[in-house]
Amino acid sequence: SGLGRRLDVTAKEGEGNKLVYLLKLHVQRVRLASACLLINRHNRWIGRMQEGSGILKEGFLVKKGHVVHNWKARWFVLLQDRLLYYKLVGGKKEASPKGTILLDCCKITCPCLEFENRPLVIKLNTKNNTEYFLDSCSREERDAWALDITGAIHAGNPVQVQQLHLMKNSFKLPSNISLNHIIDKMHDNSSGVKLMPNTEQGNMYKESFTGAALVDWLISNQFAASRLEAVTLASVLLEENFIKPVGARSVEAMRNGDLAEQFLDDSTALYTFAESYKKKISSREELHLNILELSGTIVKQGFLIKQGHKRKNWKVRRFVLRADPAFLHYYDPTKEDNRPVGGFSLRGCLVSALEDNGVPTGVKGNVQGNLFKIITKNDIHYYIQASSKTERALWIEAIKQLT
Repeated sequence: SGLGRRLDVTAKEGEGNKLVYLLKLHVQRVRLASACLLINRHNRWIGRMQEGSGILKEGFLVKKGHVVHNWKARWFVLLQDRLLYYKLVGGKKEASPKGTILLDCCKITCPCLEFENRPLVIKLNTKNNTEYFLDSCSREERDAWALDITGAIHAGNPVQVQQLHLMKNSFKLPSNISLNHIIDKMHDNSSGVKLMPNTEQGNMYKESFTGAALVDWLISNQFAASRLEAVTLASVLLEENFIKPVGARSVEAMRNGDLAEQFLDDSTALYTFAESYKKKISSREELHLNILELSGTIVKQGFLIKQGHKRKNWKVRRFVLRADPAFLHYYDPTKEDNRPVGGFSLRGCLVSALEDNGVPTGVKGNVQGNLFKIITKNDIHYYIQASSKTERALWIEAIKQLT
């Protein structure tokens, strides 16, 4: 086919055939899913506009400041032609927006890997060349925001929206790709793939990276134009033994998946460079408590507002719910450090929704509702606020499954 003739991969003999084979499997699967996604998003867009509010999406993102270059959690509201962001005071959104990002002729970059310790950033460059950096709580949430913002930017041109979706799911690799060149770039100390310790099921892998991180890196460095292309390239790197899986999830996919499904674009699937494979296995008894707590499988994550125990003020935190072992940790999204600022075991915990009529006992400030409470087995009370009743119900149900 024409696609096959456009591929010219020079790392090893036969790689082009493998890329074509991978391509066909990926394209067949992704095009069908993309068509359904396009129809569903169009219908959802129409439904939102018919509701009269004009709100296409809303939720927490962490924004980099323009004057003081720190990071602050803000409540963002996406409209058809602009993105508003609000400051939270005492657990309640202020009536007037803190700022407005006009989307006319705005350019979006996702993924944006300009910040070493923030791999989930979206970059917006407005018509007057003002840059905005918005950090998300997960890859899925980042990509959902990026897709909706892209739709808003091009809402007045449905043909362009269609072309964007086709481009995102196309496969047009540049000519003369060398896998050795890609690997050399991945090894670069300043701009390469960031190696870091990751834990899975009680095992620590000292120098590893996630599948999602590699896909982001390939796109950011223009080796691929879409996640489809990046996954295909990563699959070939895996097949040709430039990288290898570490950890149960990625190893199982390598053993049991077909050639097009062996590499996982996932934040819990771990990989490393094949020539520097280092694995340190520790028994659960030997692991430091903090490492053990963080070794569980991530079940749910997202931004919630938590009441402090000492000052009783409300702060946005990124919550991560893990199973095996069951722990709930929370992180300060304004900090570069990726270590939790608090957390607790869910064994023996009680979780319940709080009524929205009035301020419940133990709660301070002018909160907006959607509250729930977690009581640990040591009788420590955590008051947490979700962004909606639906989101609160989802968190409560997920936590109950692990208590």
